[in-house]
Amino acid sequence: MGQMKNRWLIALSAVGIHISIGSVYAWSVFTNPLQQQMGWGLKQISFTFSLAILFLGLSAAFLGHFVEKFGPRVSGTLSSLFFGVGVAGAGAAVHFESLLLLYLFYGVIAGIGLGVGYITPVSTLVKWFPDRRGLATGLAIMGFGFAAMISSPLMNHLIQTYGISNTFYILGGTYFLVIFCSAQYLAPPKAGWVPKGFDSTVETSGNKKLKQDLRQLTANEAVKTRQFWALWIMLFINITCGIAILSVASPMAQELVGMTAASAAAMVGIMGLFNGSGRILWATISDYIGRPNVYTLFFAFQIVAFFLLPNLTVGILFSIIVYMIMTCYGGGFSSIPAYIGDLFGTKQLGAIHGYILTAWAAAGLVGPIFVSWIRETTGSYQGTLLVFSGMFIIALAISLLIRVDIKKLRALNETPVLNKMDNLKSS
Repeated sequence: MGQMKNRWLIALSAVGIHISIGSVYAWSVFTNPLQQQMGWGLKQISFTFSLAILFLGLSAAFLGHFVEKFGPRVSGTLSSLFFGVGVAGAGAAVHFESLLLLYLFYGVIAGIGLGVGYITPVSTLVKWFPDRRGLATGLAIMGFGFAAMISSPLMNHLIQTYGISNTFYILGGTYFLVIFCSAQYLAPPKAGWVPKGFDSTVETSGNKKLKQDLRQLTANEAVKTRQFWALWIMLFINITCGIAILSVASPMAQELVGMTAASAAAMVGIMGLFNGSGRILWATISDYIGRPNVYTLFFAFQIVAFFLLPNLTVGILFSIIVYMIMTCYGGGFSSIPAYIGDLFGTKQLGAIHGYILTAWAAAGLVGPIFVSWIRETTGSYQGTLLVFSGMFIIALAISLLIRVDIKKLRALNETPVLNKMDNLKSS
């Protein structure tokens, strides 16, 4: 049945899952209502979001092998249960006025659903789109990035109409249904399947040849390579600096270029649009110029961008550069699954992707704390931005060094072919 499925409907199912779990980015909509009704502090409420992102990274790492073993339908169903119960359980936490229950349900249980749901469709899409890996993963992860734009007004309306607890119940049930139904269509293609018009091995009868993966490694084999840790560090730096900018964009804009609070708030809202669009834009570009080139462009641009930001005095220029940084931030998420496939193959891509996403969990904790610490230590955001520019110099160097390994691996892959051709000529 696998090869009878429509791969674009597989992609649509993936978008359905990511739009649902991506609603976690709209958590701040609950902040003021929870403060007013429950009397909880801002830090207490914000910790719920941090906890969910932490368990996203941890569950993605620890359950990646589960996704590979049982397949996307089972793991997607598991995600629907955890995320649906976690969100609905947050309603019970509010009903019983228990902050600990809120942490348990939304932070831990929904967070586990987030991690499983995030990696489940991505590994499947890479296998269905060997010719357009970037586009396919970009579509799904774009859904995660744009989810807050869809969820925020809906959540606000539900809170005003039905109250906080009922809003969590409604959302939990809705997300469960969307994720569960989407997961039922997910399935990997049969072994040896290739898109129409392509050949997996040679160019014959006008067929296009698919680009071969450098290796086919298991997750445990991949983590022992320096290429894995190169990807991990690059993603960690990209996410750390991006999350840091997201967490302080409004006060930074007001301090550095004198934006009004209203203008800075508008800039923050537009940042979400560029975060989401960057995911599909850069991932699609990576299909044409290659993943190594995309990451090198990310880092080269951001070295300059973070160096320029503290020296700008015009609000519109500041905003444009921040928007471009956001496209790189989003693009880093969407391009990494295809990069993993190129380097390590699709044998256990979901598990490898899960291990890589521990960089997200680490960056989610480090980024906001780091930028706040430097701000308090130096008394200005200027020092923070210069430190970030230096971090991207390290990331750029790694992105260039990994090319040396890729070149060597390609040479090794081509050697047997060249030897075989020489033998044929000599015979």
